[in-house]
Amino acid sequence: MDISSAVSIADLESMARRRLPKVIFDYLYGGAEDEITLSANLDAFKQWQFKPRLVTGHVSRNLSVDLFGDRLSLPFLIGPTGLNGLHWKGADLALAQAAKQAQTVHTVSTASTNSLEDIAKVSSGPKWFQLYPWGDRAVVGRLIDRAKAAGYTVMMVTVDSLVAGKRERDARNKFSHEVHLTPRVIWDGITHPDWLIKTWFAGGGMPRIENVAEFVGPGSNASQLAEFTRSQRNAGLNWDDIAWMKDRWGGPFLVKGIACAEDVPLAKKAGADGVVVSNHGGRQLDGAPATLDVLQEVVQASGDNFPVLIDGGFRRGSDIIKALALGAKAILLGRATLYGLAAGGEPGVAKALSILQSELDRSLALLGCESVQALNSSWVRRVAK
Repeated sequence: MDISSAVSIADLESMARRRLPKVIFDYLYGGAEDEITLSANLDAFKQWQFKPRLVTGHVSRNLSVDLFGDRLSLPFLIGPTGLNGLHWKGADLALAQAAKQAQTVHTVSTASTNSLEDIAKVSSGPKWFQLYPWGDRAVVGRLIDRAKAAGYTVMMVTVDSLVAGKRERDARNKFSHEVHLTPRVIWDGITHPDWLIKTWFAGGGMPRIENVAEFVGPGSNASQLAEFTRSQRNAGLNWDDIAWMKDRWGGPFLVKGIACAEDVPLAKKAGADGVVVSNHGGRQLDGAPATLDVLQEVVQASGDNFPVLIDGGFRRGSDIIKALALGAKAILLGRATLYGLAAGGEPGVAKALSILQSELDRSLALLGCESVQALNSSWVRRVAK
């Protein structure tokens, strides 16, 4: 596909939809149950308007942010996403390389289909790792130790998927961390030859969740690793466990999945250095609020020197500005960069990042704001009901 013709993230989404078999696109696109929260994430941006200030004399804009002692060129990062090898061979390496070129961060997921060590080798600058608290402390501790040894500098633990969400698109497709080759799925693959040849055959079939292979044993296949992840959900996770993880890690540590102000002091008490406002892209608890709708209360509860990041539905540079104005320190991208990946591999990811960077810079200019650091709530207003 000619990704150079894409002028928006929506264009990349359309390209990804055409290239991927339905079972794979449904996994990428879909949410839980009636997808109310999935839609709410997108709709929340429409509830805020800008307050432009013109004739400011600002010739250029500064898009950089400082996070945990590092200067990033952009206020958005590639967030953690799993099973990316379903979309493109070597997907996690492509995401890391595109982030490196854009001088931002790729957050590696525990559920990556390239190992965290291999991804670290192609990364430069800050390396972030996302931890799923699967299994007992022996498993979690081993993943933490491996991330430290590979040179990762920031860790975030995801706490909103301790029980699997009911993703009905996946259930209808009989997808659960692996593709079941039913006649319908096989035909779907055959009718998407670019994906079949460049991803499925080139990648050796169903990609494995590489980071858990050592816990299952030598020669384990994708199905066995998928079953391991399903069996290791840790519904009994508590804040003492989070404190233990922070102590084991020792460095900057974020709790991802915060959706209310009440959880902020608990995260702080456990030793967190920041939080990520997230509802898992609408893929877990359907009926949870849009992340943008709870951002301000989380920011207010966090206070100074405790960064709040956010994900959930970001498709435009203007979306990013609204979240920054409401107090977010930076944005984590999920589907936006995966649409680019599915449409065209590393160049597709680079295209997604470039689109958002250009939109962000243009919107800041039209707003009359000289930098993302200068954004605050005075630049936006809530739409009157």
